[in-house]
This record gives sequence, structure tokens and C-alpha cells, in this order.
Amino acid sequence: MGQRKIQYSFYKDIFHDYEGGRKLTKVIVIGGGWAGCAAAISARKAGAEVIVIERMDILLGLGNVGGLTRNNGRYTAAEECILLGGKELFDITDRYSRHKNVDFPGHKHASIYDVNFVESAVTEKVKQMGIELMTNTRVTNVVITNNHIEALKLEKGDIIKGDSFIDTTGSTGPVNNCYKYGNGCAMCILRCPAYGGRVSISEKCGVPDMIGKRKDDTFGSFSGSIKIKKETLSKDIQEELNSNGVVVIPLPKEEVNSRKLDIKICRQYATKEYVENIVLLDTGHAKLMAPFYPIHKLRKIKGFEKVRFEDPYAAGIGNSIRHMSAAPRDDYMKVDNVDNLFTAGEKSGFYIGHTEAIVTGYLAGNNAVRHIVGRDKLRIPSSTVIGDFVSHSNSEMRKDGGDKKKFTFAGADYFERMMELDLYTINADALRKRIKSEDLLNIYNEKLI
Repeated sequence: MGQRKIQYSFYKDIFHDYEGGRKLTKVIVIGGGWAGCAAAISARKAGAEVIVIERMDILLGLGNVGGLTRNNGRYTAAEECILLGGKELFDITDRYSRHKNVDFPGHKHASIYDVNFVESAVTEKVKQMGIELMTNTRVTNVVITNNHIEALKLEKGDIIKGDSFIDTTGSTGPVNNCYKYGNGCAMCILRCPAYGGRVSISEKCGVPDMIGKRKDDTFGSFSGSIKIKKETLSKDIQEELNSNGVVVIPLPKEEVNSRKLDIKICRQYATKEYVENIVLLDTGHAKLMAPFYPIHKLRKIKGFEKVRFEDPYAAGIGNSIRHMSAAPRDDYMKVDNVDNLFTAGEKSGFYIGHTEAIVTGYLAGNNAVRHIVGRDKLRIPSSTVIGDFVSHSNSEMRKDGGDKKKFTFAGADYFERMMELDLYTINADALRKRIKSEDLLNIYNEKLI
């Protein structure tokens, strides 16, 4: 590749990159979570120069405390995305899975990845692909003309130009939302007080965000799990967790409280089994499937006498508040009324899960490049799980009461829809036939530039 130089325009703080005298086609991704990383990889594979701007010092965001893939319909969605050509991130989660083909209440054939090692592997992959990372960097505003973004304004005053932009800033934070709609800042992995809160790029473009609601009309949803330092559990619980990947412990009758179900983001866990039991998953830490749990009550349960929380630190009183910021968009993942802004992950809908973020990210990244080069944008057909998910959720969220609906491949209403439409399968031949019949095999591997 030729030598890169920075060519400044009339304003010395607004720049384009050139390489060997040729202007580079640049996609800028704002937010380095699972969706942002998928979008960046997809755009890079399509031939664009890509920059990821992340406000924190590490990538993956809430993915650093996730750990769950391939459960229920997520298996189908992951395999479809791989067949489309979007395998890179699933290769990593599969490689670092501590347990595979695990069943636990309401879920089958899950893989549980180690949250302690996945982020560094993703960072290494992104860098190997020639994607530029700008961490510890927060975008605070946009330069927009006639519904077209010209540049981004950074917190420290720099202005950076691009051709297409992808908003994957998520739906959690800033701190004021957790105080107003939750139980205060629970000191979660997102570390808003240290790195600054989330900024909605789509709203900076004048596009009002959609806000999710709970059953009681309260805005937002509590994140659905707590991370316990595994070594603080009893030896027998540790051994069972390390061996099987899951531990289910019945609760004393006085600890059974069904009201907790109404506040959970993860409707697939809002069932009787999660009221009457503690369910732990082995993600390197012990993932407790509850939004929060008073530590003095938890320590009364056998095996939990010395328990400590790993994330959030204040998991005894609360958790992060999500679904506060979804950008209205079309089925190509383009934000309404902005011609060169795309979106993915929880920023693109009231979604739950990292598989959901990844598959929407790959689509957004590919279409961001198609927009630049004037190619028809890619719409994944509804004969596939991914296509139906993108289209159906988009339609449902815009209806009356749509702000109370949540969408995930792993359970609740959308997984039921998958089964009703015969879209759910773990059969490799059937999945390959499905994607091939739509002439979409390896579409994400096609160079567009």
C-alpha cells in the first residue's frame, strides 16, 4: 500500500485521509461494542477504510460481561450470519467458549464464552484487519448539511470527516438515566463517570430516539444479570459450575419474589424457573441471572456466604438501565432522514443479546459501503431468520405499544415466531440451502471497492 498522508481541507482541523494520492473511502463507526466491531469488520471486508471510535479504553462494552451465545434461536442466527460471510466474531466466541451445547432452564445448546479473554481477541482481530481504533475518544456532535453528515466533532475539539457513519452507541447510560429510571449508578462495566456517558449520534442529527418501556410505563429496562467473583462461591458450587457450565439452586420460599420479573430486560428469563431458583452460568465469572440481588440476602443462601460482586459493583441495589435510545431506521439499517448514517445493535432496536448486535452490525457495515459506492443496498430477505428479525422488529417497534416489546432470538415472543415460521433450525444442511437459495452465500466477503 502507498504511503498515507493527511490532507487538510480549508479548516485545518477537518481532514481526509489520502493514500498514494487516492482519496480513501472512509466509514466511521461510533461505538466499539459487539455491533460496532461487526460493522467495522464488515465495512473493511467490503473494501473501505474504517475507523472505530470508542469512548472507553477497551472494546465490546457490555460484551465484557455477557458470555452467552448459540442458545435457542441464536444458534440459527449465528450460522446464517456465518454463511453470509460474517464469521469472524463467532469464530472468536466459539474459540473461547468454556462450555458448549449446554442446556439450562428455557434454553438449549448454549455456548458460554469466557468474558475474560474475548475482548483482547476481538481487539487483536480488528487491528489485524487494518481497522483503526480510537479509544478514550468520545464523539459529542456532528457537522450535518442537508441531511448528510460531513464530519464528527470529538470531545477534545477535533473534527473528523467520513463518507458513511454507523451509530452503534448502544442504549445504556449516561449516568443520569440510571439515577432517574433505575436505582442510581451501579458502577457497571461501562464506567460512564470515568469515560463520559453515551451520546446519541442520531439525535445529534435531529432524529428523535425511540425509548423502550417496562410494563408499568417506566422508561428503560434493567440489565438482566450480575457477575459474581466465582472464587467467592463454595467449592462444591465452583466445581459444578466449572464442570457443567450451569448451576441451578432452589431458593428458600421467603426469597421467591415474582415482582422482579417485570423489570428484567431479558424476557426469556422472566419465567417461573428464574423466580424460584438461582441460575448461575460459567462465563469465567459466575453469571447470576437476575438484575440485582441484595448481598445480605444472597449471603444467607448455602454456598454464597462469602460472595462478592464483580459487575456491577453495586449489584446489591441495581444495574444499568438500557433501551433508552433506539434510532428509527429502515430494513437496510439506515437511520431515518439521514442519508449516510447507519445503525446496529441496541441502538437500532429494543434488542437483547450479543448475537443480535453482531448480525445487525454486519448488515449495517456492508450497507454503509454500498451507500458510498452507489450500489443497491442489501436487504436480507424474510425467508431467513436475520432478515425476518430485522424487518419484523422494525415494524413492531413503530406500532402503538411497540415501545414495550423486546426482541431476541433466544426466547420470548420472537423465538416463538421463529418456530411458528419454521425458521428455527440447527441443521447445517438446511441452513446452507436456505442462504444459497437466496443467492447470499458469502455476500459479506464480496469486495465493493
